[in-house]
Amino acid sequence: MTSVADPTTTPSAGIDPTRWPDVARVPDAPIRAAVAGRLLARIARRHGLRIELPGGRMLVPAPAGAATLRLHRPGDFLRRIGAGGLIGFGESYQAADWDSPDLVALITSLATDPSTLVPPGTRWLRRLYVQRPPATELGSTEHAPRNVQRHYDLSNELFALFLDRTMSYSSALFPTDVRSGAPLADWHSLPTAQHRKIDRLLDLARVGPGRTVLEIGTGWGELAIRAAARGARVVSLTLSAEQLALARRRISEAGLADRVEVRQCDYRSAEGSYDAVVSVEMIEAVGRPYWPTYFSTLDRVLAPGGRVALQSITMPHERMLATAETYTWILKYIFPGGQIPSVEAVAQSAERHSSLRLTEDRSYGPHYAETLRLWRERFTARADEVAALGFDPVFRRMWELYLAYSEAGFRSGYLDVRQFLLTRGDAR
Repeated sequence: MTSVADPTTTPSAGIDPTRWPDVARVPDAPIRAAVAGRLLARIARRHGLRIELPGGRMLVPAPAGAATLRLHRPGDFLRRIGAGGLIGFGESYQAADWDSPDLVALITSLATDPSTLVPPGTRWLRRLYVQRPPATELGSTEHAPRNVQRHYDLSNELFALFLDRTMSYSSALFPTDVRSGAPLADWHSLPTAQHRKIDRLLDLARVGPGRTVLEIGTGWGELAIRAAARGARVVSLTLSAEQLALARRRISEAGLADRVEVRQCDYRSAEGSYDAVVSVEMIEAVGRPYWPTYFSTLDRVLAPGGRVALQSITMPHERMLATAETYTWILKYIFPGGQIPSVEAVAQSAERHSSLRLTEDRSYGPHYAETLRLWRERFTARADEVAALGFDPVFRRMWELYLAYSEAGFRSGYLDVRQFLLTRGDAR
């Protein structure tokens, strides 16, 4: 095995320490770095990875065509991993300590069986680097607005660079190959696939003429527009000032301002009674401590005979429980305060905290992998335009990793996306 020791490593240069303090700083953790080096070699062998060191050396022999991790500053990489685990892995990418010719393939390989990344006898070491989510990022009424602002208020122009014209920031639903069942996805079909997803959710909720609809999580207004075009009256809630402004403008331009009201409002403050409640990939932002409140709110605002249609990313129940108190790179940099639920968690939370019951469950995870691929390709192709909006290289690498990391989660089967129908016994 080739050594990855690099005692001459210096802190990352050219990174704004006020904007990115934990990316600019390389931890002083030589012992943990040595342990991380041994684990890296073990992971490379077990997962068949190619770990390339400076000068073209390889850490361990690798099979042809193996997913590749290319280390530019191995000493910095191992110090970050040793001190911060997977958060350090992400920060190391932001700092350009490593790269990969196929980022998705690399992360997919690692995500396929995450429980094997650390040997069973050494899992106690997790407590040396695993952090709990900070209380200031929990999804309380006090902190939820700031969590939303950190992601969704970055810039409407940024999202417009990689989303399609529908401005839909959730999984699309593509046609499938009749033989393989694989999604048939390309950029030109994405708007139609987004409408197919929205329409299927609206059909689940039986949204039509004369129905009243509450949407929790406006996005940029496309679902509200399509619901109103069916003849429904819609109230849509968002905490994002940027989304609020653009959604209202798009709804007005569609000639539907008389049928849709967009409010800047926390879901817990929802008022009224509605025939249908719909929400697309918003429950993930709620946070596990607040799922009881979320489901009791759905129950409170749903009219007799009403239907709730939710779209949610999901993960296996045992992994959800194992990581519920873990502060991850995604939580730190992308979605503060979030928690992806399992199917069991949705069903149990509804049953324990409302009169709602899970009555339909439709899965289409491979479609999200393709949606993310299209977004990622668009984002990287328009890197100069992202930079022109004022986003620095650390941010751009952060978002490249976020999109690739998410795509890999769906390709490996670690993540899924589902549409749920929740009803009471009186549903019509």
